[in-house]
Amino acid sequence: MTKRVEDGPKSEERRRFFETSIKYGFTAAVVAGAAGTLLSSEATAQTAKEEKERQSAADHVMTIATAYILGATRSYPIMQLDFKENIQNATNGKVYVKLAPGGQLGAGGALAQKVQNGTIQAAQHSLSNFAPFAPVVDLINLPYFCGANQKFVNLVNSEAWKTAVNPQVEAKGFKPLWYVVIDPRVVALRKGGDGPIKTPADLSGIKFRVPGSKMLQQYYRMIGANPTPVAWGETPSAIKQGVADALDPAVGALHVFGFKDILSWVTFSQAVPDSQVYSCNLEWFNGLPGDVQEGIEFASEITAQQNLAKVPSSRNYAMAEMRKAGVQFYSLSSDELGAWSEAGGYQRSEWDGFKKDLAGSMDAFAKLEEGALTQSRLYVHDA
Repeated sequence: MTKRVEDGPKSEERRRFFETSIKYGFTAAVVAGAAGTLLSSEATAQTAKEEKERQSAADHVMTIATAYILGATRSYPIMQLDFKENIQNATNGKVYVKLAPGGQLGAGGALAQKVQNGTIQAAQHSLSNFAPFAPVVDLINLPYFCGANQKFVNLVNSEAWKTAVNPQVEAKGFKPLWYVVIDPRVVALRKGGDGPIKTPADLSGIKFRVPGSKMLQQYYRMIGANPTPVAWGETPSAIKQGVADALDPAVGALHVFGFKDILSWVTFSQAVPDSQVYSCNLEWFNGLPGDVQEGIEFASEITAQQNLAKVPSSRNYAMAEMRKAGVQFYSLSSDELGAWSEAGGYQRSEWDGFKKDLAGSMDAFAKLEEGALTQSRLYVHDA
Protein backbone atom coordinates (compact mmCIF):
# COMPACT_ATOMS: atom_id res chain seq x y z
CA MET A 1 0.00 0.00 0.00
CA THR A 2 1.28 3.46 -0.91
CA LYS A 3 2.00 5.57 2.13
CA ARG A 4 -0.03 8.75 2.14
CA VAL A 5 1.80 12.10 2.12
CA GLU A 6 -0.02 13.29 5.24
CA ASP A 7 1.52 10.43 7.25
CA GLY A 8 4.87 12.28 7.24
CA PRO A 9 6.57 14.49 9.84
CA LYS A 10 4.07 17.35 9.64
CA SER A 11 1.19 14.99 10.33
CA GLU A 12 3.08 13.59 13.31
CA GLU A 13 3.69 17.11 14.64
CA ARG A 14 -0.02 17.92 14.32
CA ARG A 15 -0.93 14.73 16.19
CA ARG A 16 1.57 15.52 18.93
CA PHE A 17 0.26 19.10 19.15
CA PHE A 18 -3.29 17.90 19.79
CA GLU A 19 -2.10 15.29 22.28
CA THR A 20 -0.03 17.91 24.13
CA SER A 21 -2.95 20.34 24.16
CA ILE A 22 -5.18 17.73 25.76
CA LYS A 23 -2.57 16.62 28.28
CA TYR A 24 -0.89 19.91 29.22
CA GLY A 25 -3.05 22.70 27.81
CA PHE A 26 -3.00 24.77 24.64
CA THR A 27 -0.38 27.33 25.66
CA ALA A 28 2.11 24.60 26.64
CA ALA A 29 1.56 22.96 23.25
CA VAL A 30 2.06 26.30 21.50
CA VAL A 31 5.34 27.01 23.31
CA ALA A 32 6.62 23.44 22.73
CA GLY A 33 5.71 23.67 19.06
CA ALA A 34 7.52 26.97 18.67
CA ALA A 35 10.59 25.50 20.36
CA GLY A 36 10.52 22.49 18.02
CA THR A 37 10.25 20.02 20.90
CA LEU A 38 6.82 18.48 20.21
CA LEU A 39 8.31 15.20 19.03
CA SER A 40 10.28 14.79 22.24
CA SER A 41 8.07 13.63 25.11
CA GLU A 42 10.66 14.63 27.70
CA ALA A 43 11.21 18.12 26.29
CA THR A 44 7.47 18.68 25.92
CA ALA A 45 6.86 17.60 29.50
CA GLN A 46 9.59 19.99 30.68
CA THR A 47 8.07 22.86 28.71
CA ALA A 48 4.62 22.08 30.13
CA LYS A 49 6.06 21.98 33.66
CA GLU A 50 7.71 25.38 33.19
CA GLU A 51 4.51 26.93 31.81
CA LYS A 52 2.46 25.50 34.68
CA GLU A 53 4.92 26.86 37.24
CA ARG A 54 4.89 30.30 35.59
CA GLN A 55 1.11 30.43 35.58
CA SER A 56 0.88 29.26 39.21
CA ALA A 57 3.39 31.89 40.32
CA ALA A 58 1.73 34.74 38.44
CA ASP A 59 -0.67 37.24 39.99
CA HIS A 60 -2.38 38.03 36.70
CA VAL A 61 -3.22 36.07 33.54
CA MET A 62 -3.24 38.01 30.27
CA THR A 63 -4.80 36.44 27.18
CA ILE A 64 -3.37 37.84 23.94
CA ALA A 65 -5.21 36.81 20.76
CA THR A 66 -4.03 37.12 17.16
CA ALA A 67 -5.20 36.10 13.71
CA TYR A 68 -1.84 34.52 12.85
CA ILE A 69 -0.26 31.14 13.51
CA LEU A 70 2.93 31.19 15.55
CA GLY A 71 5.22 30.43 12.61
CA ALA A 72 3.89 33.44 10.71
CA THR A 73 6.60 35.75 12.09
CA ARG A 74 9.08 34.14 9.69
CA SER A 75 7.43 36.09 6.87
CA TYR A 76 5.02 38.36 8.79
CA PRO A 77 6.72 39.90 11.87
CA ILE A 78 3.81 39.79 14.31
CA MET A 79 6.14 38.76 17.20
CA GLN A 80 3.57 37.10 19.46
CA LEU A 81 5.90 34.61 21.17
CA ASP A 82 8.44 37.37 21.80
CA PHE A 83 5.70 39.55 23.29
CA LYS A 84 4.60 36.77 25.65
CA GLU A 85 8.17 36.17 26.83
CA ASN A 86 8.91 39.89 27.23
CA ILE A 87 5.79 40.56 29.31
CA GLN A 88 6.46 37.63 31.61
CA ASN A 89 10.08 38.65 32.12
CA ALA A 90 9.54 42.42 32.38
CA THR A 91 6.87 41.93 35.07
CA ASN A 92 9.13 39.53 37.01
CA GLY A 93 6.65 36.73 36.45
CA LYS A 94 3.69 38.65 37.90
CA VAL A 95 1.87 38.34 34.57
CA TYR A 96 1.44 35.02 32.77
CA VAL A 97 0.51 35.33 29.09
CA LYS A 98 -1.86 32.88 27.44
CA LEU A 99 -1.57 33.05 23.66
CA ALA A 100 -4.56 32.49 21.41
CA PRO A 101 -3.00 32.50 17.90
CA GLY A 102 -4.31 31.50 14.51
CA GLY A 103 -7.69 33.20 14.75
CA GLN A 104 -9.04 30.77 17.34
CA LEU A 105 -10.80 33.68 19.07
CA GLY A 106 -11.51 35.60 15.87
CA ALA A 107 -9.68 38.15 13.75
CA GLY A 108 -9.68 41.83 12.87
CA GLY A 109 -12.63 43.81 14.19
CA ALA A 110 -13.91 40.82 16.18
CA LEU A 111 -10.72 40.82 18.26
CA ALA A 112 -10.86 44.58 18.77
CA GLN A 113 -14.45 44.18 20.00
CA LYS A 114 -13.42 41.48 22.49
CA VAL A 115 -10.65 43.69 23.85
CA GLN A 116 -13.04 46.62 24.16
CA ASN A 117 -15.64 44.66 26.12
CA GLY A 118 -13.04 42.91 28.28
CA THR A 119 -13.65 39.37 27.02
CA ILE A 120 -9.88 39.16 26.50
CA GLN A 121 -7.12 41.38 27.82
CA ALA A 122 -5.23 42.12 24.57
CA ALA A 123 -5.14 41.37 20.86
CA GLN A 124 -3.52 42.15 17.55
CA HIS A 125 -5.51 43.69 14.74
CA SER A 126 -4.93 46.02 11.81
CA LEU A 127 -5.19 49.76 12.22
CA SER A 128 -7.92 49.68 9.57
CA ASN A 129 -9.94 47.42 11.87
CA PHE A 130 -9.18 49.81 14.73
CA ALA A 131 -10.57 52.79 12.81
CA PRO A 132 -14.29 52.08 13.54
CA PHE A 133 -13.46 52.45 17.24
CA ALA A 134 -11.10 55.44 16.81
CA PRO A 135 -11.67 57.04 13.37
CA VAL A 136 -8.59 59.31 13.58
CA VAL A 137 -6.40 56.20 13.15
CA ASP A 138 -7.67 55.92 9.58
CA LEU A 139 -5.36 58.82 8.64
CA ILE A 140 -2.66 56.23 8.01
CA ASN A 141 -4.54 55.29 4.84
CA LEU A 142 -3.86 58.69 3.24
CA PRO A 143 -1.63 57.75 0.27
CA TYR A 144 2.05 58.66 0.67
CA PHE A 145 1.40 60.23 4.07
CA CYS A 146 3.14 57.45 6.01
CA GLY A 147 3.31 54.56 3.55
CA ALA A 148 7.06 54.10 3.88
CA ASN A 149 8.02 52.14 7.01
CA GLN A 150 10.18 54.90 8.46
CA LYS A 151 7.46 57.53 8.08
CA PHE A 152 4.99 55.22 9.83
CA VAL A 153 7.43 54.65 12.71
CA ASN A 154 8.08 58.39 12.91
CA LEU A 155 4.34 59.09 13.06
CA VAL A 156 3.18 56.59 15.69
CA ASN A 157 6.10 57.48 17.98
CA SER A 158 5.62 61.24 17.61
CA GLU A 159 4.28 63.55 20.30
CA ALA A 160 1.57 64.65 17.87
CA TRP A 161 0.26 61.07 17.59
CA LYS A 162 0.53 60.46 21.33
CA THR A 163 -1.43 63.62 22.14
CA ALA A 164 -3.95 63.61 19.26
CA VAL A 165 -4.58 59.91 18.62
CA ASN A 166 -3.91 57.81 21.71
CA PRO A 167 -6.36 59.76 23.95
CA GLN A 168 -9.15 59.14 21.43
CA VAL A 169 -8.30 55.44 21.36
CA GLU A 170 -8.29 55.34 25.17
CA ALA A 171 -11.67 57.10 25.28
CA LYS A 172 -13.07 54.00 23.54
CA GLY A 173 -11.65 51.68 26.21
CA PHE A 174 -8.37 50.67 24.58
CA LYS A 175 -4.74 51.13 25.52
CA PRO A 176 -2.45 50.88 22.48
CA LEU A 177 0.53 48.77 23.58
CA TRP A 178 2.68 48.95 20.44
CA TYR A 179 2.29 49.54 16.72
CA VAL A 180 3.48 46.72 14.46
CA VAL A 181 5.42 47.47 11.27
CA ILE A 182 4.75 44.88 8.56
CA ASP A 183 5.62 46.73 5.31
CA PRO A 184 3.79 49.01 2.88
CA ARG A 185 0.94 47.70 0.80
CA VAL A 186 1.97 46.68 -2.73
CA VAL A 187 0.43 46.30 -6.17
CA ALA A 188 0.16 42.54 -6.73
CA LEU A 189 -0.95 41.42 -10.18
CA ARG A 190 -2.67 38.11 -10.89
CA LYS A 191 -1.11 35.47 -13.14
CA GLY A 192 -1.76 36.27 -16.76
CA GLY A 193 -1.59 40.01 -16.10
CA ASP A 194 0.75 42.23 -18.10
CA GLY A 195 3.40 43.33 -15.60
CA PRO A 196 5.22 44.80 -13.97
CA ILE A 197 3.05 47.78 -13.04
CA LYS A 198 5.42 50.78 -13.20
CA THR A 199 3.17 53.81 -13.63
CA PRO A 200 -0.41 54.74 -12.73
CA ALA A 201 -1.17 54.56 -16.46
CA ASP A 202 -0.41 50.82 -16.30
CA LEU A 203 -3.41 50.42 -13.99
CA SER A 204 -5.90 51.60 -16.60
CA GLY A 205 -8.72 49.06 -16.75
CA ILE A 206 -7.28 46.97 -13.89
CA LYS A 207 -9.97 45.66 -11.51
CA PHE A 208 -8.28 46.33 -8.17
CA ARG A 209 -9.52 44.43 -5.13
CA VAL A 210 -10.04 46.85 -2.23
CA PRO A 211 -11.29 46.43 1.34
CA GLY A 212 -14.13 48.55 2.71
CA SER A 213 -11.92 51.64 3.20
CA LYS A 214 -13.36 54.66 1.37
CA MET A 215 -9.90 56.21 1.26
CA LEU A 216 -8.30 53.25 -0.47
CA GLN A 217 -11.18 53.10 -2.93
CA GLN A 218 -10.73 56.79 -3.75
CA TYR A 219 -6.95 56.39 -4.08
CA TYR A 220 -7.14 53.56 -6.61
CA ARG A 221 -9.76 55.47 -8.57
CA MET A 222 -7.48 58.55 -8.63
CA ILE A 223 -4.54 56.59 -10.03
CA GLY A 224 -6.62 55.04 -12.79
CA ALA A 225 -7.62 51.60 -11.50
CA ASN A 226 -11.15 50.26 -11.17
CA PRO A 227 -11.69 49.71 -7.39
CA THR A 228 -13.52 46.43 -6.79
CA PRO A 229 -14.64 45.79 -3.18
CA VAL A 230 -14.23 42.11 -2.31
CA ALA A 231 -14.47 40.54 1.15
CA TRP A 232 -11.11 39.21 2.32
CA GLY A 233 -12.28 35.61 2.54
CA GLU A 234 -13.46 35.72 -1.08
CA THR A 235 -10.34 37.40 -2.45
CA PRO A 236 -8.29 34.31 -3.49
CA SER A 237 -11.12 32.96 -5.63
CA ALA A 238 -11.82 36.45 -7.04
CA ILE A 239 -8.17 36.74 -8.14
CA LYS A 240 -8.12 33.21 -9.60
CA GLN A 241 -11.35 33.77 -11.55
CA GLY A 242 -10.44 37.25 -12.79
CA VAL A 243 -13.19 39.00 -10.85
CA ALA A 244 -10.28 41.11 -9.61
CA ASP A 245 -6.91 41.56 -11.37
CA ALA A 246 -4.82 42.91 -8.49
CA LEU A 247 -4.72 43.40 -4.72
CA ASP A 248 -2.59 45.32 -2.26
CA PRO A 249 -1.57 43.56 1.02
CA ALA A 250 2.09 43.63 2.04
CA VAL A 251 4.35 40.91 0.67
CA GLY A 252 4.41 39.11 4.03
CA ALA A 253 0.62 38.98 4.12
CA LEU A 254 0.44 37.70 0.54
CA HIS A 255 2.77 34.87 1.51
CA VAL A 256 1.07 34.00 4.80
CA PHE A 257 -2.36 33.85 3.17
CA GLY A 258 -1.23 31.66 0.27
CA PHE A 259 -1.37 33.98 -2.76
CA LYS A 260 2.03 33.02 -4.20
CA ASP A 261 0.63 30.55 -6.74
CA ILE A 262 -1.87 32.99 -8.26
CA LEU A 263 0.29 36.10 -8.71
CA SER A 264 2.70 37.17 -11.46
CA TRP A 265 4.21 40.53 -10.45
CA VAL A 266 4.48 42.55 -7.24
CA THR A 267 5.33 46.27 -7.38
CA PHE A 268 6.55 48.09 -4.26
CA SER A 269 4.46 51.25 -4.53
CA GLN A 270 4.87 52.38 -0.85
CA ALA A 271 1.58 54.27 -0.74
CA VAL A 272 -0.05 53.01 2.45
CA PRO A 273 1.25 50.99 5.42
CA ASP A 274 -0.17 47.49 5.96
CA SER A 275 0.21 47.95 9.71
CA GLN A 276 -1.07 46.38 12.92
CA VAL A 277 -1.43 47.27 16.58
CA TYR A 278 -1.53 45.33 19.84
CA SER A 279 -4.26 46.85 21.98
CA CYS A 280 -5.17 46.17 25.60
CA ASN A 281 -8.39 46.62 27.57
CA LEU A 282 -7.81 49.94 29.33
CA GLU A 283 -9.89 49.16 32.43
CA TRP A 284 -8.00 45.91 33.01
CA PHE A 285 -4.65 47.64 32.50
CA ASN A 286 -5.52 50.51 34.86
CA GLY A 287 -6.49 47.99 37.53
CA LEU A 288 -2.97 46.53 37.63
CA PRO A 289 -0.34 47.60 40.19
CA GLY A 290 1.97 50.35 38.97
CA ASP A 291 5.05 48.14 38.67
CA VAL A 292 3.12 45.62 36.55
CA GLN A 293 1.86 48.39 34.27
CA GLU A 294 5.42 49.62 33.82
CA GLY A 295 6.57 46.07 33.05
CA ILE A 296 3.95 45.62 30.32
CA GLU A 297 4.84 49.00 28.80
CA PHE A 298 8.55 48.15 28.82
CA ALA A 299 7.82 44.72 27.29
CA SER A 300 5.83 46.51 24.57
CA GLU A 301 8.77 48.80 23.81
CA ILE A 302 11.20 45.88 23.67
CA THR A 303 8.95 43.88 21.33
CA ALA A 304 8.38 46.90 19.09
CA GLN A 305 12.13 47.23 18.61
CA GLN A 306 12.45 43.50 17.92
CA ASN A 307 9.71 43.91 15.31
CA LEU A 308 11.63 46.71 13.55
CA ALA A 309 14.75 44.55 13.37
CA LYS A 310 12.74 41.60 12.02
CA VAL A 311 11.00 43.45 9.15
CA PRO A 312 13.67 43.00 6.40
CA SER A 313 14.36 39.33 7.14
CA SER A 314 10.63 38.50 7.18
CA ARG A 315 10.21 40.32 3.86
CA ASN A 316 13.18 38.51 2.31
CA TYR A 317 11.85 35.12 3.36
CA ALA A 318 8.41 35.89 1.91
CA MET A 319 9.97 37.11 -1.35
CA ALA A 320 12.23 34.06 -1.62
CA GLU A 321 9.30 31.70 -1.18
CA MET A 322 7.17 33.62 -3.66
CA ARG A 323 9.98 33.68 -6.22
CA LYS A 324 10.04 29.87 -6.08
CA ALA A 325 6.44 29.99 -7.26
CA GLY A 326 7.36 32.30 -10.15
CA VAL A 327 6.38 35.67 -8.68
CA GLN A 328 8.56 38.58 -9.81
CA PHE A 329 9.19 41.86 -7.96
CA TYR A 330 9.64 45.45 -9.09
CA SER A 331 10.83 48.44 -7.05
CA LEU A 332 9.82 51.86 -8.34
CA SER A 333 12.54 54.41 -9.10
CA SER A 334 12.36 57.78 -7.32
CA ASP A 335 10.92 59.38 -10.47
CA GLU A 336 8.30 56.63 -10.78
CA LEU A 337 7.39 56.99 -7.10
CA GLY A 338 6.98 60.70 -7.67
CA ALA A 339 4.50 60.07 -10.47
CA TRP A 340 2.37 57.84 -8.21
CA SER A 341 2.41 60.41 -5.42
CA GLU A 342 1.57 63.20 -7.85
CA ALA A 343 -1.41 61.25 -9.18
CA GLY A 344 -2.95 60.24 -5.85
CA GLY A 345 -0.88 61.52 -2.93
CA TYR A 346 -2.26 63.09 0.26
CA GLN A 347 -1.09 66.57 -0.76
CA ARG A 348 -3.89 66.77 -3.34
CA SER A 349 -7.00 68.79 -2.48
CA GLU A 350 -9.21 65.73 -2.94
CA TRP A 351 -7.98 64.54 0.48
CA ASP A 352 -8.69 67.74 2.43
CA GLY A 353 -12.10 66.54 3.56
CA PHE A 354 -10.62 63.37 5.07
CA LYS A 355 -7.91 65.39 6.83
CA LYS A 356 -10.43 67.76 8.43
CA ASP A 357 -12.92 65.06 9.37
CA LEU A 358 -10.40 62.67 10.90
CA ALA A 359 -7.82 65.03 12.43
CA GLY A 360 -10.37 67.69 13.42
CA SER A 361 -8.73 70.53 11.52
CA MET A 362 -6.05 71.21 8.94
CA ASP A 363 -3.81 72.60 11.71
CA ALA A 364 -4.12 69.36 13.67
CA PHE A 365 -3.30 67.37 10.56
CA ALA A 366 -0.24 69.57 9.91
CA LYS A 367 1.15 68.56 13.31
CA LEU A 368 0.70 64.89 12.47
CA GLU A 369 2.34 65.49 9.09
CA GLU A 370 5.32 67.05 10.84
CA GLY A 371 5.48 63.98 13.07
CA ALA A 372 5.62 61.65 10.07
CA LEU A 373 8.42 63.66 8.48
CA THR A 374 10.54 64.04 11.65
CA GLN A 375 13.10 61.25 12.09
CA SER A 376 12.32 59.10 15.13
CA ARG A 377 15.05 57.72 17.39
CA LEU A 378 13.90 54.33 16.04
CA TYR A 379 15.09 53.07 12.63
CA VAL A 380 13.40 50.57 10.33
CA HIS A 381 14.35 49.31 6.86
CA ASP A 382 12.15 50.41 3.95
CA ALA A 383 11.14 48.08 1.14
